[in-house]
Amino acid sequence: MASWKMGFASFQKTMSFEVSCNRKRDRDRERGSILPYKVVEITPPPKSLGVRCLPPNLQCGENVTIEGQAYTISAVTHRYQLRKGKYEPSEKRLDVLSTGRYLELMKHWA
Repeated sequence: MASWKMGFASFQKTMSFEVSCNRKRDRDRERGSILPYKVVEITPPPKSLGVRCLPPNLQCGENVTIEGQAYTISAVTHRYQLRKGKYEPSEKRLDVLSTGRYLELMKHWA
């Protein structure tokens, strides 16, 4: 966070950044497929694994590797926002569990 002091008032500005995923093919397809995923490990307490560029067709039960650790996807969420009378993609989120915990959970349910 950056802050400035000017005269009688002080201003604070939060630094933000935007991650975009480049597509090598079909650049004119829908905008939602190029949004990065926010990845969250959902074991208590939830832990953010950051913003990642992953394939747009991920599904529950698939395995992904992030920073050398294997995770299994437990939920995929696509959020949309109404802008100018149209719903546009605004966010993609992956809820993941470490692969060992996912297998233990599936044995318990079976």
